[in-house]
Order: sequence, then structure tokens, then C-alpha cells
Amino acid sequence: MPHKFTITTLGCKANQCDGSEIARSLERLGLRPAPAPGEADLNIINTCCVTHKTDYQSRQLIRRTIRENPAAAVVVTGCYAGRAAEELTRIPGVDLVLGNREKDLIPGKIRDILRFPGSKSQGENRSIIPPGPAVPAGRTRAFYKIQDGCNSSCAYCVVPGVRGESRSLPPVEVVKGIAALGEAGYAEVVLTGIHLGAYGADLRPAASLMDIVEWAGTQRPVERIRLSSLEPTEIPPNLTDFMTAGSILCPHLHVPLQSGDDRILRAMGRPYTASFFRDRILRLFSRLPDLALGLDVIAGFPGEDEEAFQNTVHLLEELPLAYLHVFPFSRRPQTPAWDLPDQVDEREKNRRAKLLRDIGERKKGDYLKRFIGRELSVLVEREGENGLSRGLAENYLPVLLEGAPSPGGRIVKAVLKGLKAGRAYGSVG
Repeated sequence: MPHKFTITTLGCKANQCDGSEIARSLERLGLRPAPAPGEADLNIINTCCVTHKTDYQSRQLIRRTIRENPAAAVVVTGCYAGRAAEELTRIPGVDLVLGNREKDLIPGKIRDILRFPGSKSQGENRSIIPPGPAVPAGRTRAFYKIQDGCNSSCAYCVVPGVRGESRSLPPVEVVKGIAALGEAGYAEVVLTGIHLGAYGADLRPAASLMDIVEWAGTQRPVERIRLSSLEPTEIPPNLTDFMTAGSILCPHLHVPLQSGDDRILRAMGRPYTASFFRDRILRLFSRLPDLALGLDVIAGFPGEDEEAFQNTVHLLEELPLAYLHVFPFSRRPQTPAWDLPDQVDEREKNRRAKLLRDIGERKKGDYLKRFIGRELSVLVEREGENGLSRGLAENYLPVLLEGAPSPGGRIVKAVLKGLKAGRAYGSVG
């Protein structure tokens, strides 16, 4: 009987892609997915360390998995494993700790742990980028990691230390991967990376994200392409030209703002000003009024007084947001922000975060209301509730649909009928 495994992943889309690639490599070895950790011979925890909360969640998940199945082998990998390997190795029941730079070694190491016949290890592959797209089972959208690592030095961020320098998958591999996903029946591919806007700068000859977008727009290997996140300084001037009606690129951007105060932006190591950010975003909306814009914001960075916080509030109020991701500042060891003076009290950070989330919810509601009575292209993802199906519109609106085809995976035209408790409802026409 083949060995069974589970992989549980915390954190970003890039980490989700890594988990999918590990699963695919284990299945090539003959292992089979288990429905739950308690039924597995091997449990892999793919960790995150972006905040102290995710550190805690990673440790909690490891210990719970060991309690549920103490007989199974346990491998810990991911960003937290790269930062705190010694700490994690000391947890009773952990068999192996491998950071991001060692994820490609997992299949070979598993042979040793589970006493596989044959060779005991595989050669190292430090590219960190899988040779093809990894698609989680049961998904109707494919997340394709085409870039990893980061060369930036934001004062609050541990990512460069645990992910390494920016590395890109060559364009010839990217286009082959997207085409393969289209042939496999996926209607939407989400291009993702740790620093997606830096895609191709490390290659020789250099490439760019727009090279991939332009190729996809010409060849149409899938129905639509979505970008996971772009820095404000790296949004191509002609990007909105590829987001117009009938184009392949979804009219959706996720952009990290982090603060609306110039002094705090400088302290964070962010390479722009609040006015630059405002002008760049408003210029996008002048060309594409229906653009879905999501922002990241940090509340309570060291030195953020009430005036600085209000500058962020005022900037957010000016911008036509679709949603907002808010993070209370989390001190990370081995980052410049760890030792900065004027650390903000935890209670005050949480108060500010709540105020920002309230703005985000209000803006989200306003954005949703604009589309009532309008027709959108919706990817049917899965069965929802009360006979309705769950879907995702091209502008990132989650929609509950009546009359949708089953099973999911198809893009349909649907008219939004209204909102209930902040959720959009529609029907396939």
C-alpha cells in the first residue's frame, strides 16, 4: 500500500504554489494524498513568518498535527523553517526542518524518512522556481509562481532573508506552463511571485511581466490572466490597455501602500511618496474607472503618531478602493524596524487597524453597489449554499449565483441582482 501524505500551507500565494509543487513531486514518488493528518504516514507543514502571529500559528499547527498522529513523520518547511530551524527542530515529534532554499530536496529526504527503496537523496536544485505550474487539486483557478525572492529592503520585512534574491522563470517556461494549464481546462491563471513586478530583471536577456501579458493577449492560451500584486513604482504605464472589455487581463490590481505619510514611508524604506502613490492610482482610474483596487496598509509602524495615521486615513478616503488588507505592525527580529524608537502600543495599533478596516469595509460596499444590475464575467468555482454556486468575477468580486452550470470551472455571463450582508448575488442570464 502506498504511503500517504498531507501538506498544510500557511501564508501567501507563492507559498501555496510551493506546497502544490511539493505535493506533485511526492505523487511522482508514488505517495498518495491523505484526507487528514490523522490518516497520513507523512505530514508536511509549510510555514509562514511574515508576522509574530503567523509564527505562533505555525508552531500551533505543528504541535496539533503531532498530537493528532504521533506515529507519522513530520517535516517542517517554508519561511519560518528558514528563520528558526533550530527552534523548530527542538519540538518533539519533528523529524526534519528544511527552509525555502531546501524545499527542492524534500522528495529525496522523504526517501530516507519513510525508508523508500532506491537512492537516498536527490541532487540539489536551488532554483526555487518549479519547472512547471503547480495546481492544487480541485481548484478552478491555477496559481502559477513565475518569480521568487526579493531585492528590496523594507524595514519591516523578513522576506528577503527567507526567500533570497529575486529569481525569475524564463519566459519560454512561463508560456509553456500557461499553455499547459489552458489545455488542462483552467479558465483563469493567476501569475504570482514574492516581488512579481521584478519579474525578468534577473534574466539574460532581461524580460518583463508585460512580455508575458502581451504574449497571452495574442495567443489566448486561457480565458483570463490575473496578476497577484504589483508595487506602485512597477505598474507599467500601458497596463490598463490590457484590462479593457474583452481583454485577457483581469481589471484587478493589488498594490501595497503601507502608509499614507511621507515620513513613515521613508522610515519603512518604501521608494515613493504619498502624492506619487495618489497620482499613480488616480491615473489608472482615469483610464479604467471600473478597476478593482486592493491595498495593503500597516497600522502602527514605529514613529507613526496621530498626524501620520490621519495622513493615511485621508489618502485612503481619496482613493476608490475595492478592498483593503490591514496589518498591525509586527516587530520582526533581524529587521531594521525591530530597533526603531517610538514603538506604538499594541492597544493603539489595534485601534488604528480597526479604523482602517472600517474604511475598507465601507469602500468595499460602495464598490459592490456600483455593479448592481450590470453584467459581469464570472468564473464558477464551486457549489455554495442554498442551491447557489460560488463564483469570482473578473474584477475580483465574489458572487453567489443562481442558474450556474455544474461542475465549476466555466466562465459565464451573470447579472448582479443585489447585496445581502455585504455579499453579491446574481443570476446567469
